[in-house]
Amino acid sequence: MFRCGIAYPRCRWIVPLLLLFAIIFDIIAIAATSGWVEDEDAKSHYANMWKQCRGRNDNWDCKSLMEFPWAQAVAALMIIGLIILIIAFIISCVALCCTLNITLLPLIGALLIIVVVLQVIALVIYPCKFNELIFEGHYYYTWAYGFGWGATILCIGCAVLFCCLPRYEDELSGLAKTKYIYSSA
Repeated sequence: MFRCGIAYPRCRWIVPLLLLFAIIFDIIAIAATSGWVEDEDAKSHYANMWKQCRGRNDNWDCKSLMEFPWAQAVAALMIIGLIILIIAFIISCVALCCTLNITLLPLIGALLIIVVVLQVIALVIYPCKFNELIFEGHYYYTWAYGFGWGATILCIGCAVLFCCLPRYEDELSGLAKTKYIYSSA
């Protein structure tokens, strides 16, 4: 009749898929050529993780942000986080999709916690230091910056799942007895 709880065998495929989405979101945030910061009307000043541009129409004066130590730190933390996230994704595919290796799940959870710490630091440093760099007008943090936070939030959720899944080894392997809400006793 009705099964109670989560369909754990599906977690074997869904959790690595969520990590793949986090990787894609991180790549979008890191590689975006615009979209981290825009001025109020989005016509005279914008910036991404790598550079900032000022101007009007087709006359843009772009300067690299990599001359600032804080921007180098943000780029390094985001890239290191992405590399660790890719490693965690590969290990999760091996641990869940190829064979069921429960002993690797806490390791993946720990790697994802490291990714979260690195990316939260980067995503907090950027607006603090960028706001010190500019003094005029109102600025908005836009789509690419949001993708960075989206990847971080996905990593938080997956870290919790990877830390909790070892408790449900029988359910993940399909050996647990199915529980029903309704019983005809």
